[in-house]
Amino acid sequence: MISVVGEALVDLVITPDGAVSAKLGGAPFNTARACARLGAEVRFAGAISVDRFGSMLADQLAADGVDVTHAARVDAPTTLAAAELDESGAATYRFYIDGTSAPMLDRLDPSALAADVVFTGGLGLVLEPMASTVEAAIRSNRDRFVVVDVNCRPQIVPVRDAYVARVERILPHVDVLKVSDEDLAFLGVGDDPVAAARELLAAGPSAVLVTRGGDGVHVLTAGGSTVVAVQPVDVVDTIGAGDSFGAGFLASWIGSERGRDEAADLDGLVQAVQAANQVAGVVVTRRGADPPWRHELPAGWSS
Repeated sequence: MISVVGEALVDLVITPDGAVSAKLGGAPFNTARACARLGAEVRFAGAISVDRFGSMLADQLAADGVDVTHAARVDAPTTLAAAELDESGAATYRFYIDGTSAPMLDRLDPSALAADVVFTGGLGLVLEPMASTVEAAIRSNRDRFVVVDVNCRPQIVPVRDAYVARVERILPHVDVLKVSDEDLAFLGVGDDPVAAARELLAAGPSAVLVTRGGDGVHVLTAGGSTVVAVQPVDVVDTIGAGDSFGAGFLASWIGSERGRDEAADLDGLVQAVQAANQVAGVVVTRRGADPPWRHELPAGWSS
C-alpha cells in the first residue's frame, strides 16, 4: 500500500492562444492517480472541497482506483492553479490559495499512514496547516519507506528561509528524495546540481534522484551514482510529468517487492528510475496530467 499525502486542486490550463480549460490536478493527486493506474494499491490523504470541483477530484480518484476514505472533505472552495503554457508546452504556475481547500489538512489519522510507502511533497511542504501536519507525520515515522518530491513552487513560498528549514528538518527521515535542477537552485545548496544533491544526501536520505529534463536523471547514493538517460519524445506539455515520474518510481519499487532496506541499492534504484522515465515519457505526449494505465506501457514494464 502507498499512502499519498498532500494537495488536490484544479489547474486552469491556459494555452498560448488564450484558450482556457479546467484540469484536475495537484502533485500528490496526480501521483496517487498514476500509481493506481499502474496497478499499485494506493490511498489519498488530503483535504478536498465539497464543492463541484471537489466532487470531481474525489470522483476521479475513485474512478482510477484510489482509496479516498482518508480524504478530508471541507467546506472551503477548491484551490486553483493557473498553468500558463508556452510554445514548447512548458508550464508556469500561478496559485489561488487563500481560504481554499488544499491547505486545510490539519490532522492525519494514524491509519492514513498505515502503508508500506508514504509519499508527499510539493505544496504539502508549503501551505499551512497542511505543511505542519505533513512534517509531523514524516518526522514521527519509524517504519515506513518515505519518498519526498520537493517540487518547489517559489512563487507561493511565503518565507524562503522557513521553507528551507522545513526541508532540512525532514531530510533525516526521508529514504528517497526527488529534486529537480530548479528545486536545487531554490534550496540554495550550490550551483553544481550533483554537488548540491550530494549535500542533501549527506543530510540523511539513502538516495537522491535529480531530474534534469532531457539530460536524464542523476541517481546518487552513498555507495555510488549514475545517470539514467531519457528517451526523446514529442512533448505536448509538461503538466504532471514529475508526478508521473514519481508514481512510476513508486509503483515499480513496490511491484518489485523492494522496501526500505533496499533504498541505497543503486541497481534497484536505476531499474525503478527507468520505469519512472517510461511513465513520464507517456504523460508529456498528452494534454494535461493524464497518466498512462499499465496496459499502455511496454510489456515487461518495471522489470
